[in-house]
Amino acid sequence: MVQKAYRAQIFHLLGDPYLAGDAFEYFKDGLLVVEDGHVKAVGPYRKLVKTLRTKTKIKHYKNHLIMPGFIDTHIHFPQVDIIGSYGRQLMDWLQDYTFPAEAAFIEPKICKETARFFIQELLRNGTTSALVFGTVHEGSADAVFMEAKRKSMRLIAGKVLMDRGAPKNLLDGKDMGRAATTRLIKKWHGKDRLGYAITPRFAPTSTPQQLAMAGMLKAQNPTVHVHTHMCENKDEIKTVSKLFPEASDYLDVYEKHGLVGNKTVLAHGVHLSTSMCKRISASGAGLALCPTSNMFIGSGLFNLAQIRRHKVFHALGTDIGGGTSFSLLTTMSAAYSVCQLRDLSLSSMDAFYMATLGGAKLLGMDGYVGNLEPGKEADFVALDLKATPLIARRLKGIKRIKALMFAIMILGDEHMISETFVMGKSVYKQ
Repeated sequence: MVQKAYRAQIFHLLGDPYLAGDAFEYFKDGLLVVEDGHVKAVGPYRKLVKTLRTKTKIKHYKNHLIMPGFIDTHIHFPQVDIIGSYGRQLMDWLQDYTFPAEAAFIEPKICKETARFFIQELLRNGTTSALVFGTVHEGSADAVFMEAKRKSMRLIAGKVLMDRGAPKNLLDGKDMGRAATTRLIKKWHGKDRLGYAITPRFAPTSTPQQLAMAGMLKAQNPTVHVHTHMCENKDEIKTVSKLFPEASDYLDVYEKHGLVGNKTVLAHGVHLSTSMCKRISASGAGLALCPTSNMFIGSGLFNLAQIRRHKVFHALGTDIGGGTSFSLLTTMSAAYSVCQLRDLSLSSMDAFYMATLGGAKLLGMDGYVGNLEPGKEADFVALDLKATPLIARRLKGIKRIKALMFAIMILGDEHMISETFVMGKSVYKQ
């Protein structure tokens, strides 16, 4: 069994800092020991170096910080080519940009090439796990799973379900996507480090019959996830109320069809009532908060104080291509700005929790990834603390870890990612 060791500053979260205070570890001169793709040990260099095998080589990252890989809890891989498109709110964005882009994924070559670019872009940004939307095409899910498998990533994805409210060439047929979803679950769920998510785009593009079918598939496959959108935009919410007049609110649409539970991830949740927060919390479902997307498309500002008050699970998503960056560092900075506008100061510890261990908990992966505890899978990144002259200058005089991490999350982006590791193997190097 090959043993590898990495020396640098090391930081990771051990729990939710909002609930548990200083639930982190930081080693100014640390050592991470990896065996067989898993963390063997992490701690002070001077202590752990004595435990290494004679032949173990130490890779020393001077002026670097090693931390767990980032976890993106909501992203659309087919939308990489519409990122940064001009000037539309959600419902227009779908018609003008999303649907035309996704129609191209009927072609296997486009699925394969885009999936390869997408996975490499995640790794270039230090993201080692993600919850991913495909398109309505079965081949889109196959392509992203295949590419993630090639990199040994822990990743969850799904084929979109839509049977109304979109161009005809993007709608599921008479079986409402049942057969394709069933095949994909059997083919990919639980294979290597992969998981499946039943993926209705959102209530406006699914009939009650399709949502009921999705709920039935979930009941038949209790270990799969459910991944959809909810309460992102006010016009969207009005549309849902018209299409589902019998529902008490947006969440009730999903509840009535058996789609809300402890493996459900609801993207956005910008406009939530107290009742909805309480029911999400009680169900064990969670929210993927997507600040760059919400600001860029003009959907609104998520209310973290409300979410915390009702103990709703939450983490961060980039929501590419409505979102404007693959970087979870950039996304954390945007989350800080959103909270400032809501009269709440988001600490660096809370932000990094949402981008690592909190994301792992939301996706049910925290037994495997999210921090660097011994036994966990060795998904980690090395951040260059001198990535730019400004970052080097700003970080030089910082003495406290919380201040260091805050400056990194505000100033950092993909340029800080020096190297990304999945299961202890280098998969990206700047």
